[in-house]
Parts: sequence; C-alpha cells; structure tokens
Amino acid sequence: MSKAIEQRLETVERELAELKGEIKTLVPRPNWISVISGTFKDHPEFDEVLRLGKELRQADRQNETTHKYDQSLIL
Repeated sequence: MSKAIEQRLETVERELAELKGEIKTLVPRPNWISVISGTFKDHPEFDEVLRLGKELRQADRQNETTHKYDQSLIL
C-alpha cells in the first residue's frame, strides 16, 4: 500500500475514533411528540379546531369529486 493511502487511512481511522467518542457523550433528546402529547386535552378551543379541520377536509374531498370530470376546468 502506498504511503499516501496509508496516511489517509490513518486519518480516517483517527477521525472515526473521535466521532465514536463524541457519540458516546451525546444525550438523547426526548421525542417531541411525547413532550406535547396531551397538552391540549380538555381544551374546548382545540376541539373546535379539530372539528373545523375535519369540515374543511370533507369539503375538499367533495370538491375533488365534483370537479374531477368537469371539462370546463380543463384549460
């Protein structure tokens, strides 16, 4: 093996060892969904947001089926 390749390999191995050492000291973050889950429980305003979102999705679905084959919408 050439000297240049050996030097590059040594550098890669040294840097890999450093990275492995850094990983061991990392503290895992909590799952953000677990952190916020339940924060809006028993809030009537949030229930209203969910209701309105559902209505909007249903209206969008109805519009998609209504206009799916409407030739006037084709440019």
